[in-house]
This record gives sequence, structure tokens and C-alpha cells, in this order.
Amino acid sequence: MDTQAETFPVSADDVRAAADLIRGDVLRTPLIPAPRLSELTGADVFVKYENLQVTNSFKDRGALVKLLSLSEADRRRGVIAMSAGNHAQSVAYHSARLGVPAVIVMPETTPYVKVGNTEALGAEVVLSGATLADSRGRMEEISAERQLTLVHPYDDTHIIAGQGTVALEVLDDQPELDVLVIPIGGGGLIAGSAIAAKAVRPEIEIVGVEAALFPSMYHAVRGETGECGGQTLAEGIAVKMPGELTVPIVKALVSEIVLVDEETIERAICVFASLQKTMAEGAGAAGLAAMLARPDAFAGRKVGLYLCGGNIDPRVLASVIVRGLGREGKIVSLRITISDQPGMLGRIASLLGEERANILEVSHRRMFLDVPAKGATLDLMIETKDRAHARQVMARLADEGFPPRELESPGGREIAAD
Repeated sequence: MDTQAETFPVSADDVRAAADLIRGDVLRTPLIPAPRLSELTGADVFVKYENLQVTNSFKDRGALVKLLSLSEADRRRGVIAMSAGNHAQSVAYHSARLGVPAVIVMPETTPYVKVGNTEALGAEVVLSGATLADSRGRMEEISAERQLTLVHPYDDTHIIAGQGTVALEVLDDQPELDVLVIPIGGGGLIAGSAIAAKAVRPEIEIVGVEAALFPSMYHAVRGETGECGGQTLAEGIAVKMPGELTVPIVKALVSEIVLVDEETIERAICVFASLQKTMAEGAGAAGLAAMLARPDAFAGRKVGLYLCGGNIDPRVLASVIVRGLGREGKIVSLRITISDQPGMLGRIASLLGEERANILEVSHRRMFLDVPAKGATLDLMIETKDRAHARQVMARLADEGFPPRELESPGGREIAAD
């Protein structure tokens, strides 16, 4: 397809104009080589750290471009947005900077931390409905009552142009990239980026990524209907209906949309934390998840990877990391049946110490009916070097008369003793 012949509501000139508008007010985030990710995926990887923006996501760009497009009368009346996450915080932050009143309608189920963060940035928060779809009616009522301007999260030409500035910066830093890997929610980021990137480097490939539970754009570009829903770590791209403006752009300029499952998203979050020492939310890690799921598609190529956001709940991050350690065999839960005699716990602890395994938790139980009356069970969570070390520890326990049974580990992977 001749992409230059396509007519879109946003042009490369619009993206360049947006870049001029936000220069100095939005961070020009670094594009950094990632040798360890390159080794892991087989590609030559460069990471665009949009998690370093003030509100920790790329949403700062489009929100500011939209706000700067308003007339003085519109600014005085104010703006309204509907969001439970990054878009809310970006609109709140830049509205406060510009002295524009902002109302953010959020579902009643929005975590307290996100509500608090949005209020702290200066916005009026209205909680309504169980989901974003339920919140729409209240948002429309308030907008009509107060004559507020809607700042849409993705289906707006100013928003699309603003998000496209990411690609301009990436290709300015690395003009010879072969492919950009970009998460997709409603499509504003990938649509703007594709328009900008193709204007600079027509041969570049654009690959989109969606959570497998929310494949809305995947189906939309094919003219299909599909189910969307479920609990996903990538809530930032959990969109049931992509934008009317963005679908035709994605259909024309994006070569492939990769769907990634929850386990792979978890792994990508862990990889960013452990190898890159940076925080990625589920949506922000989706691009890396695609590379982990489909290394064959990227091997040997020069890849620009968008880390588009870092707003992950610390409790979720802690859980994901522990589960990741479980998958790698670095945390293992064991159950051992022992005779209920003095010194047994000490003997097992000594064996684990000799094998250089660290005891994280221990629980001594006597009341299970499947244990002899004079016996007890010992539940242990131990830390090991890796899966091979875990097998070695389990084999040593078995050789010493304490055959262990692995319990459901944080990562759900069984490690058999040799």
C-alpha cells in the first residue's frame, strides 16, 4: 500500500507542529540502548523511557497539545475528561499549569491512590458508575451543564498529533530503526507515531501490541467483532472500543498487531525491573511482552521499544515480582512430613543452610488429617539461586529422609527433584 497517498485527519506536519508546541514543557525522554534486552530477545533494542514524564506516561504530550489549542473562552470555562488512570493525571497536571479548571470523571471503583493523585494535581474528581462506560453519562451531563470542552483520551486530532511526537524523537535519535513496537489502547499513540514515523522513514515497520483480553483494535482493523473483558495488568490499554479516527490509520500503517497474555505481561514487568532497573506498568511493558512472545519476528532487527508508562500500584508490582521469582525457581514453597520430635526443624534448617538455601517463611502444623498422629507437616518457602539450585536442594532433602512436595509456588511452576 502506498501510505503517502493516504489521507488522514492528522498529518506529519501536524505532529511536527505539536512537537514545537510542547517543546520545553514536556520532557524529551531518552532513547537508551538496552544490551541486556537485546541479548534476551535477539534484537538490537532501544527503549524510549516515557515513564520519566512528570505524570509517568506519554499522555502528557497529547493532553498539553489539546489544552493549548483551546480558545481563551474555552479555557475560562474549563475542560472535562473521563479516565481512571494516566490520561486523568496528565489532564489534571497540565490544566493546573495553564490555569484551566478541570473536571475528571472516574468510576467509583477507581483505586484511592489514583483518585488522590488526580485531586492532588488540582482537578475536581467526580466518581460515577462502576466502569468507564458507566461514567460516560455523568461526564456528558456535567459537560453540557457547564459548557466544558472534552479532552478525549485518544479520539481527537490534537491528541493524536501530540502522541505522535514520541516517534519524531525516537527517529531523531536513531534514524535507522527497522521497527517500532507500540502498545495500543484506543489507538492515539500508535496512530500519531505511525504517521510521524512513516513520514521520516517510509520503510519502517510499525507493530502494535494489545492485551489478549482486550483485542479491540485487532478485531476493528479486520472488520470483526470480538469479546473484550477480564482482569488485566495492562489496564492502561484495556479499551473495548478503539477510536473512530485511529482505526483507519492503524489499518493502513500498522503491519501487525500482536496479542499478549497476562503471564507474558507479568514477565515483561519483571524484566524491566530486574534488567533495566526501571518501573513499567502493564501497558508500558506490553511492547516488551510482544518481543518476548514473538522473538522470531524481531531477531536481528533494530527495534525501538516504547515504555509508555510506569504508573503501577506498588502492591501489584510486589506481587508480580514475587510471582516472577517463583517462575524462575528462585522462590519455592515446599511441604515436608516429619516425625514430631525435638530437633527435626533444626535438622532441616541445617540441611537448607548447607545447600545455601535461604528460609523466607516456615509453618509447623500438626492437625492435618493426612498426617500421622505422631507426625507434623513443615511448610517452607525458600529462596534459591535458580531452578537448578532448587532441584539440588530438593534432592538433598530427599536423600536425607525428608522427601519434599512442592506446593503451588508464586509462579505456579513445578520443580521436580532430580
